[in-house]
Amino acid sequence: MSRATPILAALLAACAGIALYSIMDAVMKGLSLAIGAYAALFWRLVAGATIMTPLFAFSRPRLPARRVLAIHAIRSAVMAVMAIAFFWGIARVPLAEAIALTFIAPLIALALAAIFLKEKIGPRSVLGSLLGLAGVGIILAGQLGAPHRPDSALGMAAVLVSAVFYAVNLVIARHQAQRAGPIEIAFFQNWFILALFVLPAPWLLTMPAAGQWPLVILSAALAIASLLLLSWAYARAEAQVLLSVEYTAFVWAALMGWLFFREPLTVLTIAGTLLIVAGCWMAARSRPGIAEPEVEPALS
Repeated sequence: MSRATPILAALLAACAGIALYSIMDAVMKGLSLAIGAYAALFWRLVAGATIMTPLFAFSRPRLPARRVLAIHAIRSAVMAVMAIAFFWGIARVPLAEAIALTFIAPLIALALAAIFLKEKIGPRSVLGSLLGLAGVGIILAGQLGAPHRPDSALGMAAVLVSAVFYAVNLVIARHQAQRAGPIEIAFFQNWFILALFVLPAPWLLTMPAAGQWPLVILSAALAIASLLLLSWAYARAEAQVLLSVEYTAFVWAALMGWLFFREPLTVLTIAGTLLIVAGCWMAARSRPGIAEPEVEPALS
């Protein structure tokens, strides 16, 4: 078997993982519109925890050290804010625009690494960050006067807040991935985030209608399948090889938004996305250890 064969298999697995995660985003947008982002996330976490518990038990785990549990808890808190902001946001803005804005996260992670990890940021990374910010500005400018919901500006702000917390998550994930496997991470983060979401449940929680439960279960299953495919892919190919696959999420988001929500795709959204992607590529070429994507297991 040639070296190209396992790399091709990893690329295909990563493409499938991104596609499934994008479909999950569309399912969650529908649920968020129907029952609210909080309830949609709460019940998806319940379904995810129910699925992950036997998978985790089957892996014959050992109880993680206290320090590792602390990392799980801290990242779960970050992911809880990230998730509620993102799904609240995509209920108010087109999927493609929301996904495009999240591409800024690796560039934010560069700045966080410089501030908290004292890592040196080179000129390529600075230029990449400026390109990314310009791309975000173009996407936001395209929404001025656009015929969206009255609260679409708040939705885009929520997605940007989510991107900031996702960047914090990337920094934490670099340490977490060295101490725990994807099944362990998914198990503990499902339960830890669910524990946080239980707190406001008496005031905010609503029950899905009977016909919405299959969508709740589907969203959890899609996220778990995506996690496993991406974990398999990143174990068999370098992140720099798979980097471009991450941006296929925009194509899937545009397709899902058009098919299920009749969301148009504007020229400014495409132009802004290209600038963000170019900025990420430039930053990745400068400091690949920071800007390369992480496998995201937290919300499976």
